[in-house]
Amino acid sequence: MSKISRISAFLIALFALQSCVSLHPNRPNIIYIYADDLGYGELGCYGQEKIKTPHLDQLASEGMLFTQHYTGAPVCAPARCMLMTGQHAGHSYIRGNYELGEFADSLEGGQMPLPEGIFTLPSMLKTRGYTTALCGKWGLGMPHNSGSPLKHGFDYYYGYLDQKQAHNHYPTHLWENDQQDTLENPEIYVHKPLDPATATTDDFEYFTGRTYAPQKITEKAVEFIRKNRKKPFFLYLPYTLPHLSLQVPAEYVRLYQEKYEESPYFGALGYASTLYPRSTYAGMITCLDDQAGQILKTLDEERLRRNTLVMFSSDNGATFNGGADTRFFNSQGILRGNKMDLYEGGIRIPLIVRWPGKIRAGSRSTHICTQYDLMATLADITKSEVPETDGISFLPELYGEPDKQHLHQYLYFEYPEKGGQVAVRMGNWKGVRTNVRKKPDVSWELYNLQTDPSESHNVAAEHPELTKQFSDIQQKEHRSAHIREWEFISPRFRNQ
Repeated sequence: MSKISRISAFLIALFALQSCVSLHPNRPNIIYIYADDLGYGELGCYGQEKIKTPHLDQLASEGMLFTQHYTGAPVCAPARCMLMTGQHAGHSYIRGNYELGEFADSLEGGQMPLPEGIFTLPSMLKTRGYTTALCGKWGLGMPHNSGSPLKHGFDYYYGYLDQKQAHNHYPTHLWENDQQDTLENPEIYVHKPLDPATATTDDFEYFTGRTYAPQKITEKAVEFIRKNRKKPFFLYLPYTLPHLSLQVPAEYVRLYQEKYEESPYFGALGYASTLYPRSTYAGMITCLDDQAGQILKTLDEERLRRNTLVMFSSDNGATFNGGADTRFFNSQGILRGNKMDLYEGGIRIPLIVRWPGKIRAGSRSTHICTQYDLMATLADITKSEVPETDGISFLPELYGEPDKQHLHQYLYFEYPEKGGQVAVRMGNWKGVRTNVRKKPDVSWELYNLQTDPSESHNVAAEHPELTKQFSDIQQKEHRSAHIREWEFISPRFRNQ
């Protein structure tokens, strides 16, 4: 080979290497992994001691871990709507889990759908040339109404559309681009209780199947990454783990079976029965960790690590029923409350972000931010045009260059279920109102999260000026809901 040929070969190789590192300036690949009902304290990197999560712990060591990140709502559907639309609970189109249909396959109806024309995160990214995919649980509509993911910016989707179907990790089918994909599982009713006096080991086998949906979802996600590795892509991965029912392949149960004292769960509090509830729950979280690990491994195999922004979070705090012993696992750490609460345990959730070369490895952030900031943040990263949202970009924080212009003056929350609740976080202060539906004038509780992160000491009587501010914020940020079931704040709907 001549000297000129060798130089040419070297330049071609160098160009190819640079292309692998930065194929698309200002358009990194984006993967957002969304756990379901994962509590603030259920990963090793957030202090968990009884459950193994090596892949997500490694992700945190390679990126930034946030300690004061919030979901938009303490349950599935509204949290997902706010994530996708950049709106907080006072403005969001969906504010609660409004169920349609029933559990049987023949009655699958989904939840209240997103309306046609609403601006979403994947729609925004498509304007910048992204190929977009959803693999996991949607919960915002079905093919027979306005809520199909294909109508809201996704080029491809695979997974659950109906949250009720997602109570079963061994479903008869998942959905792929508005068509059912039949799985090798029998139809079962996961909320069928067993009789403790007569139940046999075989009775517990009723709640298992051959195809475990989270693993199938990962398989499809890996296919999407490999297929689209040469162009910018957005992959939204809302897994159903560790949401109940307690179901996981046996090898994950065996990881923990000898570690805990166990008593069978017979389904008295809903969801599937299981012989080893603690081991099963821990196994589900480790299984979730393994699914994330497979995604990260695929990025390495395809040489996409450096040009891929990976984010991991959860839709709300840990559950409280269905055989899951979250107290045993200290799932919320020191935080008060669970899923369905606007106390910290219901809405403060993990956030891990890795972007090699952009985010300092092993960094931790106390930046106060929320999931409805994601649209603004990704718009900042990709130079996308976006309409006004309730979010503020936290990109400066990711770069280690925080500035006051990117700070929230306050975060606003409202939730129409469990009696109707409102919350405001302003700096270190947190105001909460509960049972608002029955007591519209109920007083604010007030907590200083810097000195009282467990929300144990209500100091409202000492700071009437703050509770007045919170009332003003509520009046400013609340927009009447479009259905009566979600309206519990506006005076015109009282006593109706």
